[in-house]
Amino acid sequence: MAEEKIGKIVKVAGPVVVAEGMTGAHMYDVVRVGEENLIGEIVELHGDRASIQVYEDTVGIGPGEKVVNTGAPLSVELGPGLISNIYDGIQRPLSALVEAQGSFIKRGSDIPGLPRDKKWTFEPSVDNGTEVHPGTVVGQVQESTLVLHKIMVPPGVSGTVEGLKAGEYTVTDPIGTVKTKGGEHTLTLMQKWPVRRPRPVTRRLNPNRVLLTGQRVIDAFFPIAKGGTACVPGPFGTGKTVVQHQLAKWVDADIVVYVGCGERGNEMTDVLKEFPELTDPHSGEPLMKRVVLLANTSDMPVAAREASVYTGITIAEYFRDMGLSVGMMADSTSRWAEAMREISTRLEEMPAEEGYPAYLGARIASFYERAGRVVCSGAPEREGALSIIGAVSPPGGDLSDSVVQATLHVVKVFWSLLARLAQQRHFPAIDWLTSYSFYKQYLSETFENKEQGQEFAAMTQQAMTLLEQESQLIEIVRLVGAESISAADRMTLETSKSIREDFLHQNAFHKVDTYTPIEKQYDLLKLILHFHKQGLAAIENGVETGDLFALPVREEIARAKYLDYAEAEKIRGIEVTIDKQVKELYSTVASES
Repeated sequence: MAEEKIGKIVKVAGPVVVAEGMTGAHMYDVVRVGEENLIGEIVELHGDRASIQVYEDTVGIGPGEKVVNTGAPLSVELGPGLISNIYDGIQRPLSALVEAQGSFIKRGSDIPGLPRDKKWTFEPSVDNGTEVHPGTVVGQVQESTLVLHKIMVPPGVSGTVEGLKAGEYTVTDPIGTVKTKGGEHTLTLMQKWPVRRPRPVTRRLNPNRVLLTGQRVIDAFFPIAKGGTACVPGPFGTGKTVVQHQLAKWVDADIVVYVGCGERGNEMTDVLKEFPELTDPHSGEPLMKRVVLLANTSDMPVAAREASVYTGITIAEYFRDMGLSVGMMADSTSRWAEAMREISTRLEEMPAEEGYPAYLGARIASFYERAGRVVCSGAPEREGALSIIGAVSPPGGDLSDSVVQATLHVVKVFWSLLARLAQQRHFPAIDWLTSYSFYKQYLSETFENKEQGQEFAAMTQQAMTLLEQESQLIEIVRLVGAESISAADRMTLETSKSIREDFLHQNAFHKVDTYTPIEKQYDLLKLILHFHKQGLAAIENGVETGDLFALPVREEIARAKYLDYAEAEKIRGIEVTIDKQVKELYSTVASES
């Protein structure tokens, strides 16, 4: 290590360390702090004086100790071995750390993100002598039964590929070379990329498909597109984490990257226990075979929370570049913002609203802007999508909080969690009156039958209209009583109740109800609205609402969501039962008259 790259600590303020003698350092260079080689990152420079945010506990570090500049930005290792792994915020594999050090991680641990001893079977997909460019796929590795890992030429490398051959390789073994104008570049199964810099793409595309989640309130009413952005704000106890877990389990994405940013350790433990036992509904394989987990829990160093979000998004971009659909869950971005506030305070920066740094909105925007549907770099031409879903935990559920507002300026989907719904045990507790989605126009495209898709979009619009009418009618009923409103309005209230309880409410712990295919959602909603249509017709023909609401078929409608979709004909058969029982009411009215 060159002498000029070694500085000396002059001040320690929590996770921020100030060092002098850092001539030649650059912003965001990674440094090693103190005798224990703690990992840090330069976040401010004044001459040869650098302010460093340290990603580990700084207790015991004092003035006079050395700071060694590595001269490289904070980067992640990208290659085979990512899938099924669980990392901390700076991509240290927690399972490997436990094996090496026991249950308590020692400071200054330096275990690489990808295993160096494991060999992978590499199969080339291009011939030697082929001209390659950044992002060109040169081969593949079967990383798991669900993930065919494509090996790509790193960004910035163009030339002619030579010496490429099939075989068993570790991530650091040469698999071939690229002859560039500046010399030879050795290809390996692994590449590195700085976490703060978005990975390059050929061009960005508009979203055109809905990312199906199996959650009825989301898919039918407030869908997110493949390559879209969404946020889930809500007070403590409203089910943000449950929503994130459900999406991570069932979302229609090839890869899921789940970042636990500042959340409680028991929540990440639940993920670790549940995911290996769950079966992916799209493939029948264990769910963990397409998941990467990053844990930076509330008892881990504050500064590393910021790094965990960037590490997660960079890993997600890497899989997107293979032409895959990737879903990233960040739980929660509020803890990330709090880490920024902590560092900003230690740097003695001028605070903005609620003590957050003035650049809070810019940082949040730059994070969500890394989502999108893209044409990937290199050959063959392929399309990838990265969708970001971030949970926000505003204090007291206050949606005017700076983090919520900065997020809402960027994202296209807003799932507002309501404490009142959670207290009523209505989950997901997404408020249908205040939530919104700008991707609804793509909903009809999710069906192979275009007419069916258009009909489903129209049905969701009708259901939303009924729910909005219900909110107005409830106020009238509270004042004058249910008997004072018209029979048609009472029918509207009853149908809205059915939409809420039999369609929007979903049991995350029921083996069938936890995930609902979009075709089943169509059948369920059609069933409820069919009863509404038949009910209105019956009321016009003199049928009493009390008799209508007491029909035995109402119980069948309520239980339909628990029927496996393999029994779809049973769900559709309930429509026949509705017609039959309503017809019997007609004959009763006729005989009485």
